[in-house]
Amino acid sequence: MQSGPPSTGGQMQSGRPSAGGQMHGGPPHMGGQMQGGPPHMEGQFQGGLPPMGGQIQGRPSPMGGQLHGGPPPMGGQMHGGPPPMGGQIQGGPPPVGGQMHGGPPPMGGRMHSGPPSMGGRMHSGPPSMGGQMHGGPPSMGGQVQGGPPPMGGQIQGGPPPMGGQMHGGPPPMGGQMGSGLPPMGGHGGPPQMSGPMLGSSPGYQQGPPSNNGYPQHPDAYPNNTGMGYQPAGQGYPPGPGPQQPIHPGLQSQPARRLDPDEMPSPIQVMKDDQRNRSGVFVTNQKGLVPPLVTTNFITQDQGNASPRFIRSTMYNVPATIDMMKQTAVPFGLVVSPLARPAEKEFPPPIVQMGDLGPVRCNRCKAYMCPFMQFMDGGRRFHCLFCKAATEVPAEYFQHLDHTGQRVDRYERPELVLGTYEFIATKDYCRNNTFPQPPAVVFLLDVSYNNVKSGMVHLLCSHIKDIIKLLPRDEGADKSTMKVGFITYNNTVHFYNIKGVLAQPQMMVVGDVQDMFMPLLEGFLCDPVESEAVIDSLMEQIPAMFADTRETETILAPAIQAGLEALKASNCAGKLLVFHSSLPIAEAPGKLKNRDDRKLLGTEKEKTVLVPQVNTYNNLGQECVGAGVGVDLFMFNNSYIDLATIGQVARLTGGEVYKYTYFQADLDGDRLISDIKRNVSRPIAFDAIMRVRTSTGVRATDFYGHFFMSNTTDMELGTIDCDKGVALEIKHDDKLTEEDGVYVQVALLYTSCGGQRRLRVINLGLKTCSQMADLYRSCDLDTVVNFFSKQAVFRLLETSPKPVKENLVNRCAQMLACYRKNCASPSSAGQLILPECMKLLPLYINCVLKSDAVSGGSDMTIDDRWFAMQAITIMDVPSSVVYFYPRLMPLHDIDVDSNEIPSPIRCSSEKLRDDGVYLLENGIYLFLWIGLNVGMEWVQNVFGVHSAAQIDIDRTELLEIENPLSMRIRDLIEDIRIQRHRSMRLTLVRQRDKLELVFKHFLVEDRGLDGSVSYVDFLCHMHKEIRSLLS
Repeated sequence: MQSGPPSTGGQMQSGRPSAGGQMHGGPPHMGGQMQGGPPHMEGQFQGGLPPMGGQIQGRPSPMGGQLHGGPPPMGGQMHGGPPPMGGQIQGGPPPVGGQMHGGPPPMGGRMHSGPPSMGGRMHSGPPSMGGQMHGGPPSMGGQVQGGPPPMGGQIQGGPPPMGGQMHGGPPPMGGQMGSGLPPMGGHGGPPQMSGPMLGSSPGYQQGPPSNNGYPQHPDAYPNNTGMGYQPAGQGYPPGPGPQQPIHPGLQSQPARRLDPDEMPSPIQVMKDDQRNRSGVFVTNQKGLVPPLVTTNFITQDQGNASPRFIRSTMYNVPATIDMMKQTAVPFGLVVSPLARPAEKEFPPPIVQMGDLGPVRCNRCKAYMCPFMQFMDGGRRFHCLFCKAATEVPAEYFQHLDHTGQRVDRYERPELVLGTYEFIATKDYCRNNTFPQPPAVVFLLDVSYNNVKSGMVHLLCSHIKDIIKLLPRDEGADKSTMKVGFITYNNTVHFYNIKGVLAQPQMMVVGDVQDMFMPLLEGFLCDPVESEAVIDSLMEQIPAMFADTRETETILAPAIQAGLEALKASNCAGKLLVFHSSLPIAEAPGKLKNRDDRKLLGTEKEKTVLVPQVNTYNNLGQECVGAGVGVDLFMFNNSYIDLATIGQVARLTGGEVYKYTYFQADLDGDRLISDIKRNVSRPIAFDAIMRVRTSTGVRATDFYGHFFMSNTTDMELGTIDCDKGVALEIKHDDKLTEEDGVYVQVALLYTSCGGQRRLRVINLGLKTCSQMADLYRSCDLDTVVNFFSKQAVFRLLETSPKPVKENLVNRCAQMLACYRKNCASPSSAGQLILPECMKLLPLYINCVLKSDAVSGGSDMTIDDRWFAMQAITIMDVPSSVVYFYPRLMPLHDIDVDSNEIPSPIRCSSEKLRDDGVYLLENGIYLFLWIGLNVGMEWVQNVFGVHSAAQIDIDRTELLEIENPLSMRIRDLIEDIRIQRHRSMRLTLVRQRDKLELVFKHFLVEDRGLDGSVSYVDFLCHMHKEIRSLLS
């Protein structure tokens, strides 16, 4: 996590432009002066119109030439200032983003994980700036609104031109999204208007297109949501405002540009849902669409599982395969089986069935649940999954009442609830014996890098507090988990910490080729009984290795050692590995340095994103086989090949934390906070998860961190409350409308107290034969989580281009199918979106721009793989904020409230020079400070007189005793608590170099690497939808 790039003190390494100035390879300076060409700042407009793409005085515009299938250049608009500086570069660099084939260009400007300290040394936090533009410089303009341009490509107040387009956008859409978004031309040609046809004569005078008499469309971009859409049929919205040409060389009456504020807004959608759906969500019917994950609601389980445990992409499933194909909406589930219940929600009850064990269907082995129907006076039950009848065991028999329900149903959670747990019998245990309580083993790399950074000393000084947080079963007064310690460099050292010893004993295994466990007992101990010995060991380790010069490390043998230790004690558990560098010592798992980041973003990128050897995959499978999970904490200062060593975490259900350029004084709090959360959170060990479905559909593809040795069972060394697993469900057969679709997820696991349990999660969905019913019951956040996991998975199998094209095409197909089959007839010039999917284009564009999918050569291979694994394990609440970050204004915060301020749209247009904004996406946390922010605010929070004096290398705010300072610090703490990882605060001053990194997260804007803005992508979608419909 949070790693950091080379220092931004001057030229960036590896082809990255240094933020203030000159790109390597000769794109323009900020001043607009092309190297090798005259500056074109103003002038050069025929008839006073800026060129818009097409032809600039008889020669093709390099910035907007042929966009193959990308958004055509759209007329843009000038805010009364000089023309954009990038608008027309003659004979300049190649188009930004190279040529766009079939969709938005690759995304660069990539964040990488940690901000540089300006002086030189990087600490982990967001990375260096802006970054290598794929195939050319950024266009340096956008619109100029008085005042000097801020740094970095973007001239205040709007996305830089896309393909020569001024300021963000196509011609207006008749005021409302559902009316008059103009039809787009072909390859980068001018947009055609949907009203009067555009002629090609320069003298054409163009008025607003009329929606002549088209009926007002019920879904046409909502005219009643208070979002500023106007009813169709009114042509362009009236109102002042700068005017813009539609087509180069045409004398046209000016028209208002497409206003990004009129595009569907996630902020508005979340507010509306919070207003309409907060409160109690009762799960008493199948197919109920839950509130959004961002809404505060309380689930009342009445037969279907809480959406915190399981969410479906659709709650009304098409009855036929043909309808599934036509709509292109994926049928997927995202399951977080151990999610924490919200306050006031009940945890799943635990059912003790004694020696009988859970009652199951004889044929499909589904567990007893509210979907089973009793018959024959209660002697048999009919299974809704496979339709078979099963005899009720005598011990479980109960009479039925006059409605055919068991009279004891309210005393049995499995008959009335969607989620509950059974205590398992020996049949569900390894070797038919009940398990031992699991253990946690700390594996500490004590080579030179970890000692020098202060990590070894820091961790040893906090172990005492960390092991006090080990989780315990509900109702238990203390944790029964044991702990063990291993250190390693180029050999492996075990420690005997038996409570009766006066001093810990160290045993060294030098033969790393054949790792074994040298201790019979005393390795795993109760942390309370062995407290004094552990304290002594934690003082000795830093002293013992203080003067080490060992730089060549091993890794696989150390993990093998932890695994052998747990196997010898016959218990499941978790290995926490604290590792610093590429394992190059002679030993199993030795790796070569194959750091070639130039491959990222190219057809060959998967060669560096898949493992170079299979040692770590085999080791991961061996760990899962023993019920052991591995979490890797990485403290790398250079390439460490996460793509290879990360396989141990991926296959065991673990995860990777990354602290590039770690320094204990700067990053220590974040590390300790991450370890404490990791160790204390609800967790399951030695788990198997299976998904059963009713006849006609079945689970086919699975995405997440686990191992599968067959086609149905996900095996996990560990799984915790923060992890999500996605799966795709496909049709085998036609469904009937009356039946519905039933899903049962069963997680068999060992609890942290050593009890073998089964958690059962049930969900009933409706079926439909009308497409409109499907489009009314989709959960967009789950669709996006599913698509992102699927895309990351596919990037490891194929080249990036088809993966991105597939996302764009799928999005277009979903919306085109709605338009064709569910919307009432209207002009083809209208963009009509289903209410529950109106944000689909925005979110798909965010996925396409994300580091995981489009990270190019301006980020490291390790950062790219890290982003990919982060998405693979995200639950739905995490993916929502990751793809569309929260941007919150703090300059006008209410100091008397403790609410989190309402977020605003992620666009630089929303940033004021006198404002302060907090941006977070669950992994990064930025505080952006405008240069003109009030003196009093700066004094209260930073203790200096002006924004220019703030020390932006700090990673925490000063503790100043005043209400504003306390309110801001509390807010940052509240936000950190909501996320799975501790986010390091990065201060960004307006127009400093780091601003480019910050702007990479303003996802509605055009990217610094030429990736398209939200408005442009929406127009591109519109064009794709129209071509599908025609």
